[in-house]
Amino acid sequence: MAQYFALHPSDDARFARYQSRQLGEQPLLHDDVFIHDSTLGAWTEIGRGTRLSETIFGDYSYTAGDVDIIYSEIGKFCSIASHVRINPGNHPMWRVTQHHMTYRRKQYGFGDDDADFFQWRRDHRCIVGHDVWIGHGAIIMPGVTVGHGAVIGAGAVVTRDVAPYTIVGGVPAKPIRLRFAPPVIEKLLALAWWDWDRETLAARFDDLLDVDTFIARYNT
Repeated sequence: MAQYFALHPSDDARFARYQSRQLGEQPLLHDDVFIHDSTLGAWTEIGRGTRLSETIFGDYSYTAGDVDIIYSEIGKFCSIASHVRINPGNHPMWRVTQHHMTYRRKQYGFGDDDADFFQWRRDHRCIVGHDVWIGHGAIIMPGVTVGHGAVIGAGAVVTRDVAPYTIVGGVPAKPIRLRFAPPVIEKLLALAWWDWDRETLAARFDDLLDVDTFIARYNT
């Protein structure tokens, strides 16, 4: 027999507010979000429990919740599912001990933190292009660049750069297929629709739903 579970009244009201939420020029931040030294674009939504540190987060992009991003640049129109990790911490394997007491020294009473180590982390930024879809639980390792229009499969561990409009998956992630034929990809990259202003985007919105129509109309 099927079982059904009713929401608690307070949860029901919260769900209704969630369903009716409206995005705008100011980022929408859900509960328990941690933002440190980061820049968020317009029409963005940061899901519950997300942590952003020293990150640029582009217009119209969103996280579904419980996402951790540090030392990264996220493009516009990116769809980031829950429990994604972008640029997870590296430990100093070359030292006698790789424990973080060797660089987070203040916490353990061993003097000032290791600024050179953190700079090494910053030098290995992740770059995620525009219109990228990152599936549930995926991990993008330090220093990786993901091209425009790419898809990262759920649970993938991305250790190498991903070409534009390429679907990858697995551990480590490997190419599965292209989203479109190479000539179509070339035209989409040249059109760079993600750089359109809001007025242009609204006027041409319906054309975004069909690739052939889009290219025929704007590939001049």
